[in-house]
Amino acid sequence: MHCPYCGSKESEVVETRESSDMDTIRRRRACLGCCKRFTTYERVEHVQLIVIKKDGKREQFAREKLKSGILKACEKTRVPADVIEKIVNEISRELRAMGSLEVKSQLIGQMVAKRLKKIDKVAYIRFASVFKRFVDVEDFEKEVKGLTRKSEIGIV
Repeated sequence: MHCPYCGSKESEVVETRESSDMDTIRRRRACLGCCKRFTTYERVEHVQLIVIKKDGKREQFAREKLKSGILKACEKTRVPADVIEKIVNEISRELRAMGSLEVKSQLIGQMVAKRLKKIDKVAYIRFASVFKRFVDVEDFEKEVKGLTRKSEIGIV
């Protein structure tokens, strides 16, 4: 591990913590060269999942791409970053637990939409507009009416 300040390869671990998702280990390190502290993260390397897109193309599952999509949907909302990270961790873990090496992008979209619908309606509509490929205002109206109808009768 190279020190980000001086480039030295020599450092010692000062503190180690497991994350709440039990998938990541956070290590606080002290450089033996310049004595500055820095943080590193260790994540278990899983077998790569392949995502099958709507057009049939295949690509490797990218955790950061999933997070980026959720972040865009949650922009200018009150959804905190730790909640977004939790959603990404949950979905990543669920996909791997399915035991399949390939997963359809539609399933991933449904998993995200389900979670966003529960935590923030605006973020859900933003995500749904891309995921469901809304073409015009009527598509938005239909989705919003569905949301308000369900919340009126207590279903979400």
